[in-house]
Amino acid sequence: MISRKEITELLLSKEPEIISNLYKRAADLKLQTIGPKVHLRGLIEISNICRKNCLYCGIRKANTLCERYTLTDEEIMTCAKHAYAAEFGSIVIQGGERTGRQFTERITSLVERIKFIGNGALGITLSLGEQSEEVYKEWFEAGAHRYLLRIETSDPDLFRKIHPNDGHHTYDRRIKALMDLKSIGYQAGSGVMIGLPWQNAEHLASDLLFLREMDFPMIGMGPYVPHDDTPLTVTTTTDPEASFPSVADRLELSLKMISLLRILVPDINIAASTALEALHPKGRIMAIHAGANIVMPNITPSDYRKYYNLYDRKAILLEDLDLGDAEIGFGEWGDSLHFFNKV
Repeated sequence: MISRKEITELLLSKEPEIISNLYKRAADLKLQTIGPKVHLRGLIEISNICRKNCLYCGIRKANTLCERYTLTDEEIMTCAKHAYAAEFGSIVIQGGERTGRQFTERITSLVERIKFIGNGALGITLSLGEQSEEVYKEWFEAGAHRYLLRIETSDPDLFRKIHPNDGHHTYDRRIKALMDLKSIGYQAGSGVMIGLPWQNAEHLASDLLFLREMDFPMIGMGPYVPHDDTPLTVTTTTDPEASFPSVADRLELSLKMISLLRILVPDINIAASTALEALHPKGRIMAIHAGANIVMPNITPSDYRKYYNLYDRKAILLEDLDLGDAEIGFGEWGDSLHFFNKV
């Protein structure tokens, strides 16, 4: 098993041969463990209205420059039907974090309606932030079976630096939500941002070991991409200790993190983050070659994509599914082998 010291050294290495061998080792292990297929999750960004104020996020509640939108139920259903017709196998319903019965009951109804498409043919992942255990149960019973809630960083001190100190953004609350999801029976996923201000290789090594220890069957992690209308970008220009790696370094670190996670937990699902394409036009293909096996094509109606602006330079063009030479598992849920091995 690879050690913390080895992980840190690999994250810091600039030797092309060492890095290339790392990517190859992860890709070979993926092939041996879960096979060659890349599975698709049609991403529906249902709304950019959010009650949270995470310091790095472009759709944070306090960003008055963000033009808000919410898809109608029929627009969401049209997207889901498109995913079914295109044989994506699964969808992801993602949006800014909201609570309250009107919102949660709407999600319940949508999940139930989507389950009728193709007689339950579509797998459903939700990514709607921190909710009560009761709400998570309601959505699970309605038919959602995966949930993605990123921890963003496993270090409590760094977590506090990238979130406001208002009592609504706490590390313990995020951990509690993740534990609730796991106990209910979701294929619970998490992930971290890579290349954050104040972050170092030791932080990232700890992140990888945390993700393994928490036994998540799926992981979605990607590079930190600054947004000009957020406090964190301002902080990076005023705090000398808050520098972050260059675009090239953040891309390389992200690919290394994917490879190292694949080596640490060979049978999990690892997403090729869309944020990688904000750093390189072939970022997702590079991630697949480094060990990722999940891609989330954006199927949000094109008129709305520019408003779901979590970070600057987000790709908003129509997906062409250019995944290089990857074999795509059309029409398959592509559930995590790790989840069923544990069950």
